[in-house]
Formats: sequence, structure tokens, C-alpha cells
Amino acid sequence: MQFSTLAISAFIGSALAQTTTVHVVTVGSKSGAIAYSPNSVTAAVGDMVQFQFAGGNHTVTQSTFDQPCQPIAMNSNVTGFFSGFMPVAAGSTDTAAYTIAINNTTPIWVYCSQATHCQKGMNLVINVNPTKNASRTLAAYTALAAKASANLPGVSIEGGVDSTVSANSSSTGSSSASQTSSSASTSTNGATNLYPSVTLTVGGALALFMGLMM
Repeated sequence: MQFSTLAISAFIGSALAQTTTVHVVTVGSKSGAIAYSPNSVTAAVGDMVQFQFAGGNHTVTQSTFDQPCQPIAMNSNVTGFFSGFMPVAAGSTDTAAYTIAINNTTPIWVYCSQATHCQKGMNLVINVNPTKNASRTLAAYTALAAKASANLPGVSIEGGVDSTVSANSSSTGSSSASQTSSSASTSTNGATNLYPSVTLTVGGALALFMGLMM
């Protein structure tokens, strides 16, 4: 399929003109921590949340509030997102990342589906809203998770974009990442897949444009 130089240039200009806030969440640690840090994120519509896997073998899995430790698709008509298991090799100089984009401010409940990590408190919320529903807090979600009889992963990797973050990248609210693989576009509750990086180089924008048009 052929595209005009004008169309490609317009697309690249649009991509480079956009700025996006990325909220970075560290998943696990080299010391073996079973945690997301931070475990509560407030993100505006259009922002992205990037999960950077620092150590261990963890997941990012979306659930409902009432059924933690279970993929959201099991208990609703929402597909949700699932990063798959992300093992981090000892001595790795790059960080695997998984990025979602925020579509609305509905609370998003997240857990790690490795072993009993969900039950042990590896939980996170995006856009918690206790003023609307005082009983739906991260503490309440974690308490429900502690009582879960099983910890289940998603069926397939979906809803976000996998990438690799270089060791010399900043991780203080924004990051630069190179896309290595991505899932198909998936409807989720408040989030959808998007490019993994805050900014796009001209080459990256062109590659993205051509990938979308294939």
C-alpha cells in the first residue's frame, strides 16, 4: 500500500507535537520485594501508566474490586489487561515494561497473579475514588485479596504494550522506551494499549505509522 509523503509528514508532525504524562510503577525489586511501588496512582484521561519490572517474576493483571486475584473478564464483560509473566534475569541492564493508556477515571484494580502474591498484598489501584464510594479503597481491596482461594492469571497477554526501558532512562514520571512487541488493541475498563514511550523520534513515528497502516 502506498502513502503520500505529505500524509506521512503530517502524521510524524502530529506524533512529535504530542506530550503525554507517564506514571511509572516499579514492579518487584532486585531484593525480592513483592510489591508495586507506588501502589496507588492518580492519572488523567490520556495519561499512560508504565509498569517497569525490576526483579522477580511478576504480572500486571486487572480485576474487579469484588473479585481480586481473578482476571476481570471472569466476572464482567470487560476484557481487561494482562501483562503475562515478566521474569527479570539477574544482572539485567534493561528493564521490561508494560504500558497502558488511561481512557477514563473509573478506578482500575490490579494484582500480581504469580503464586500467592495477590493474597500477600501485591495489589494496586489507579484512580481510587473513596469520596464516591468510601468502602472501595486499596486497603479494602487488599483485605479481600488476602481471603481469595486462588490467584489466577489472564488467559492471554492483552490490553497493553510491552517494551524495554534502557538502564539510563529516567524513571521519575516519564520514560523513553523502544517497543519490542505489542498485543492487539483491546477494550478495557478505563485503559487501552498505546505506544510505550513518552516521546517518539522521527524514525519511531514513521515505523509506528507504517505498522498501523499494514
